[in-house]
Amino acid sequence: MRHSNFAVIFAILICSVAVRAQQSKLSADLAWAAPDSNIHVIVRYKNRPTLIQHQKAISGGGIVRADLSMINSGAYTLPASRLQALANDPEVEFIGVDHPVHSFLDNSAAAVNAPFAWRSLGLDGKGIGIAVIDSGISDVPDLRSSMASRIVYKENFTHAATAEDYYGHGEHVSGIVAGDGADSTCAKCVRTFRGIAPAAHLIDLRVLDHNGDGADSFVIAAIQRAIQLRDTYNIRAINLSLGHPVMESYQTDPLCKAVEEAWKAGIVVVVAAGNDGRDNSLGNEGYGTISSPGNDPSVITVGAMKTMGTPQRDDDRIASYSSKGPTAIDHIVKPDIVAPGNQVVSLRAPAGSLPSEYPSNDVPLNYYEWTWSTAMSTQYFTLSGTSMAAPVVSGAVALLLQAHPSLTPDEVKARLMLTTYKSFPKSSTTYDPSTGQAFTSYYDPFTVGAGYLDIQAALQDKHIFTGVANSPVATYKPGANGQSGVLSIVCGALSICSGTATASTSASEQSVWSNGSVASSQSVWSNQSVWSNQSVWSNQTVWSNQTIWSNQTVWSNQTVWSNSTTESPDARRIRVLGEN
Repeated sequence: MRHSNFAVIFAILICSVAVRAQQSKLSADLAWAAPDSNIHVIVRYKNRPTLIQHQKAISGGGIVRADLSMINSGAYTLPASRLQALANDPEVEFIGVDHPVHSFLDNSAAAVNAPFAWRSLGLDGKGIGIAVIDSGISDVPDLRSSMASRIVYKENFTHAATAEDYYGHGEHVSGIVAGDGADSTCAKCVRTFRGIAPAAHLIDLRVLDHNGDGADSFVIAAIQRAIQLRDTYNIRAINLSLGHPVMESYQTDPLCKAVEEAWKAGIVVVVAAGNDGRDNSLGNEGYGTISSPGNDPSVITVGAMKTMGTPQRDDDRIASYSSKGPTAIDHIVKPDIVAPGNQVVSLRAPAGSLPSEYPSNDVPLNYYEWTWSTAMSTQYFTLSGTSMAAPVVSGAVALLLQAHPSLTPDEVKARLMLTTYKSFPKSSTTYDPSTGQAFTSYYDPFTVGAGYLDIQAALQDKHIFTGVANSPVATYKPGANGQSGVLSIVCGALSICSGTATASTSASEQSVWSNGSVASSQSVWSNQSVWSNQSVWSNQTVWSNQTIWSNQTVWSNQTVWSNSTTESPDARRIRVLGEN
């Protein structure tokens, strides 16, 4: 009897050890899974799994998400009730949760620290109205909240019948500003294309037709309407991902006057810099190519960065096509700031001509879902340009104003510029595979402005600003008898840039934005900036070029949004392909 009892006890102990062994194969967080739920798991095998093992894993229901043979594993979606049986498989070594890895706006949001605002501060742009003056917006799931559209107002200023987006540009811009990623949030989704201010309200003011063509009058009428509706929809920002060549001083340009009126009305105006940074038709290496109304000193003018396919920003580089300052005629220091704008994934307009013309820019479903399908998404599309960088900043404006509603447009601009990320290389080179041409960019103020947008730093900044935040003026005095010329920056009343800065173009060790020229520690252009020996002040082919410093425009008619011309083939190619 004793021997029999001992045998029973021994058998129980062996079974207990076996049960604990099977349980130890399951990660601790799987213990909380409801038996009737489906869960994403990674199963690690003792050896490289075969097709038979994949089929065995899902035999009780589920799907294979990925073959991870490199680490002897497979990724599956399985009913939680199946996990213990799978753990009993002697070939299985461990089962853990397949934790989601999100890439918001395909690395754009991560690069500018937007997740800090969402997760740490609970900011999402709710209650802030952003007027998108563009080719229209179509109502899609990513722009709804509780099934109600966040497009709270629509008006068409073109000759088309409706305000719907029949081009595809405005839809893409709107997704960057305020898409909530609804169509890329699912059980098998691994990327969520979430905009910067995913709960903001949108005011859809259509000024571009199905070809992307418009007119100053359309845009001005739309700006006027935004001012009229400011209090009704709490419109705090206008996004202008459009423009035309600088044909006259900003002091007389009607479009510039219109954006100034919006600024005075308490609306932050964000404008794309333009995509002519490669234009060397006048021997100026792309300098002096900022478009209107981005040439106005009051607005926030945005250049485009490349995220290089990663969420971290330390490897990001300027897009060679991003237009550079100083502005034609008035020589305003632009752009003011840079943000991600190259190969950005955002919303696809259901009836847009761009998606129809360029189906290769549709996003594959397997880019953001675990699927074996090679089908293309009907919800998301890829575009490039400063047009995509501007709405990143517009979304940042919404987050900043949600946190600090009393900020004025000048205070918003000052804070965004002051807190930019400034760790850049001296230069970077891009090769165009279609032409074999190399384009070298230098990280000077006329290329990257005050620096790279950093939403976290802007939200945490405590400085108090006063006065106006007009961008400064640059002047250039050619040297005599073959000597180097002198570049001067006159800051005027700008609270974030005081005094006058000067630099000889032959003195590479002398900073244009040196501490001696900028007294305030709150200055954008302080000795903490990168604009010292990492610039192109010694480049005589640029600074001795009188097409920049004379009162003639440096623009050709190859503009993106011209009143008299259509988009140039090169500009269209940049918009569609971007650059690597």
